[in-house]
Amino acid sequence: MSATTEDQPVSMAEKAYQAIRDRLIMLDIPPMEPIDDAALAQSLDIGRTPVREALKRLEIDRLVVSYPRRGTFATAVDITDLASISDLRVHLEPLAARRAAETLGDTEAEEFAELADFLDDMDFRSLTRDEVMRWDLHVHRAIYHAAGNTHLEDTLIRYDNLATRIFCVFLDRMPEFDSHVMEHSGLLRAISAREPDKAERLAREHVLNFDKAMRSLV
Repeated sequence: MSATTEDQPVSMAEKAYQAIRDRLIMLDIPPMEPIDDAALAQSLDIGRTPVREALKRLEIDRLVVSYPRRGTFATAVDITDLASISDLRVHLEPLAARRAAETLGDTEAEEFAELADFLDDMDFRSLTRDEVMRWDLHVHRAIYHAAGNTHLEDTLIRYDNLATRIFCVFLDRMPEFDSHVMEHSGLLRAISAREPDKAERLAREHVLNFDKAMRSLV
């Protein structure tokens, strides 16, 4: 689907950032794991300087933390952070959905409708955890981008990344994780139909349902 950001040439530092960020989000680099920049550079076939630049950005994103004389580590996944994250997302996610519904062009509206159809036909139970989470990330990022506000998009990506790490920790304990992902279908259709009030409401409900589901597992 092309409802997300268009492909553009990226620097080696950006490639390193995106690759390491994805490993942290999906817990391929486990929480509190020490990060070896040399090993990362080798595994990504990228120089150590871009990796170090990426790690500095990821520290701002609260995905890694550096300690003097100890090194850099993946941040812990703390369920107590969920309240603060949800407090922000419950206001910003509906705003992004509303803006997307208000500004979506004809081509993008068709793409959102097609994405909703694709999700409706997908058997999420047959997918791996990583595949489910990547679809969740894909849909959220498509909406953020469609909102047309780069500052809002960057902020939401940062907090959605943190929420996704929590989701990954508890996904195996969620008996109805597919229903959470399937909530995207109605939201995408509301945006595609250019119904900002409905899109805003569904986005808010989606965040609240996620928060409730996570808390029920603690």
